[in-house]
Amino acid sequence: MSGAVGGARGARPSALARWRRLPWNLVWALALASALLVLGWASGYWILLRAAYLLLALVVLAWIWSRLSLRGLEVEVERQPARLQAGQEVTIEVRVRNSSNFPKLWLEVGDITEVPGGQAKAVLMVAAHGYRVWRARIPCPRRGRYGFGPLLVIGGDPFGLFRSAKSFGGRWEVLVYPAPLPLPYFWVPAAQLPGEGPLGRPSPFLSPSAAGVREYQPGDAVSRIHWLTTARLGRLMAKTFDHHPSSDVWLVLDLEEGVHAGQGEESTEEYMVTAACSMARRLLEADLRVGMLGVGREPLLLPPARGPHQYERMAEALALVRADGRTPLNQVLVGHQRSFGRHSTLVVITPSPHQEWAEVLADLGRRGMQAVAVLLEADTFGGAKGPILPYGALVAGDVLVYCLRRGDDLSLALGLQGARHLPGRGAVPRRDGG
Repeated sequence: MSGAVGGARGARPSALARWRRLPWNLVWALALASALLVLGWASGYWILLRAAYLLLALVVLAWIWSRLSLRGLEVEVERQPARLQAGQEVTIEVRVRNSSNFPKLWLEVGDITEVPGGQAKAVLMVAAHGYRVWRARIPCPRRGRYGFGPLLVIGGDPFGLFRSAKSFGGRWEVLVYPAPLPLPYFWVPAAQLPGEGPLGRPSPFLSPSAAGVREYQPGDAVSRIHWLTTARLGRLMAKTFDHHPSSDVWLVLDLEEGVHAGQGEESTEEYMVTAACSMARRLLEADLRVGMLGVGREPLLLPPARGPHQYERMAEALALVRADGRTPLNQVLVGHQRSFGRHSTLVVITPSPHQEWAEVLADLGRRGMQAVAVLLEADTFGGAKGPILPYGALVAGDVLVYCLRRGDDLSLALGLQGARHLPGRGAVPRRDGG
């Protein structure tokens, strides 16, 4: 049996299969030439034979032309940028130089791309020793990693009987980040550490950054003297420091495959990723330490950090993350609770209809952590169940809850207007009565 299978795999394609691969124009030309030859030999009419010979000579000439159509071509391709946000475009520039003495009357240039719906094709004519530049823009509507290339150039004869193809360049990849949305009204409770809050205050203790300078006072350490300002003003000046929030904000993504619903852009997975990216940018701009956690087939774990480099790491991780895990959210929270400090703020984003994870999150809140839940209402995305059970457990545990439905404006849903429960205030009804 194995020998038969191996023989079938190694067998050459049949004659019928090879004929089917030929261009229809060539098939018709050969068929017509054969018919003219048969009729000419049978009837003795020389004009039919000469027409057949002329047609066969045309086929040979077309074959030679197609083989010469790609000779002497120098093709360069440049694509940029290598990283962008969803909705932006990749720019492709192709430079074609013809170093031969024969013009290229028909060249089909196409860049092979994995971007959904992306096509970059053009037909060019290049004169002898000529030069052409072709540019194209490919929109990248969805996050992910997409490949481009190699560039394929196809030439042929004027009659379309034969085609020759040649590839130029190698594979090139672009990483498409999710596009964050502004969240001007998004709010998470602070962990109540010294110096946290919207306003800072001078501190007598050293911290990583200085807030300003003041007159030197007796008892100030020499290390606190700001020598540049002292030299400029001619008197001793000392640095003052601000308290910086030292608590961590963890964005916890539910990557369990079974709880998600919807397709494409209108799915709970894409809403979750967009919300996480938007919240990460908002919190990092507020100079908070932000980390990210999720358990799928590929683990997602970014320790808390500050600054634009942390946002770039998060955006890159979110560009590739997939809701393909098998671990329930409650097990994720329990298994990683040692990673959360006592003064951490947990922001859980999930469409899960199960109550267990909400009870675990409320219990973590009672231990001193601050907890926030962003509930994706899966029933509005075509799912079977909504978040009724976890919502009740979260309200009972006095956890801040945001609810997000399909079609909601993220900037409003993740704000005080979209909060369904504020700690100490109970349920907040929506304008639509929900």
